[in-house]
Amino acid sequence: MAETALPLVLIGAGLASALIAKRMSHQDAELPILILEQHDTPFGNHTWSFHDADVDRADMQWLRPMIAHHWDGQSVRFRGHERHLPSGYASLTSGSVLGAMKGLANVTIRGGMTASSVQPDGVILSDGRVQACSCVIDCRGYRPSAALVLGFQKFLGLEVELSEPHGLIDPVIMDATVDQLDGYRFVYLLPLSPTRLLIEDTRYSDGGELDDEALTADIAAYASDKGWHIVEELRRERGVLPIALAHDLEKFWSELPTDIPQAGMRAALFHPTTGYSLPDAVKVANLVAESWPIGSVALAEKIRIHAADQHRKHIFYRLLNRMLFRAARPDRRHLVLERFYKLPTPLIERFYAGRTHARDIARILIGKPPVPLHRALMCLREASLIKRRPHA
Repeated sequence: MAETALPLVLIGAGLASALIAKRMSHQDAELPILILEQHDTPFGNHTWSFHDADVDRADMQWLRPMIAHHWDGQSVRFRGHERHLPSGYASLTSGSVLGAMKGLANVTIRGGMTASSVQPDGVILSDGRVQACSCVIDCRGYRPSAALVLGFQKFLGLEVELSEPHGLIDPVIMDATVDQLDGYRFVYLLPLSPTRLLIEDTRYSDGGELDDEALTADIAAYASDKGWHIVEELRRERGVLPIALAHDLEKFWSELPTDIPQAGMRAALFHPTTGYSLPDAVKVANLVAESWPIGSVALAEKIRIHAADQHRKHIFYRLLNRMLFRAARPDRRHLVLERFYKLPTPLIERFYAGRTHARDIARILIGKPPVPLHRALMCLREASLIKRRPHA
């Protein structure tokens, strides 16, 4: 490729931009890619996890260098039910993603760069400089919108070193045997070494406020109850993920420019129930690669069409979220999840992957739901939750 070739510019050094950069480099190692990040710490301080079944085998080939940890199974725990699932699980970390990016000779990351204006053929930076590009993709993270009605999955995680081995082989993706506080509460455990553990206290709550001090104390109490002595806190991370109860697609996209491609959380491309964004980010990365070479305007249209398709596929998940947040009492939300985890493993895998089909839906809904019927019926209509724009 000629040295004068204009780069693909990705705005925001997050998961979506990293996956696009890795996928495009896998396809064309000479394509110049520039990632612009307003902060000095690209990719932040995060853990991004996914189930093996969330992505295709071909995708695992280019994802593998970014994976920090992989396990062959996972477990869930409820007061009335415990289960081990033989489903592979993997995690990326900010460090593993940054390391993978640094290993790509065609990728450049520039920190401390704020985009003041984004055009299809270039980005105007806050210092007045102009960065020309062959294509630009806006990956600047979640953007609040009145077109989305949300619940929240909020968490505080501590990566700790223990004095003795914790005894876990696989992740515990939900330990809901804990006291139910602030909605549906569970503890999420990732065993990183025999004595190193990520302990996350997670709440499916109506509000997005996160009390770090209270959750830190709850994590310490949980560790003590398990007989684990924390000798050192290595790292902590916090997050508030959107859980979509209703989504007005037309209104959402009318708030965005039609000539600038959007990706990741900024495009509301995440699993409505879990808040996981990696599977959708992989799909968009593949869409960019399959469409290349392409300009910003044409790619923006392709991503909008893709987002509309995902929106249709996610109708059922948003319905379940309304049942969980609007029909179930907060202290009984755990019963909905406990019931779900008694279903067959392939169905659970398809649910996480966003590939639930009609037979799965029937299986999930069959029987007496753990929510009052009259409250469930009130949640059927998605449009009733969206505040429509006033007429001009």
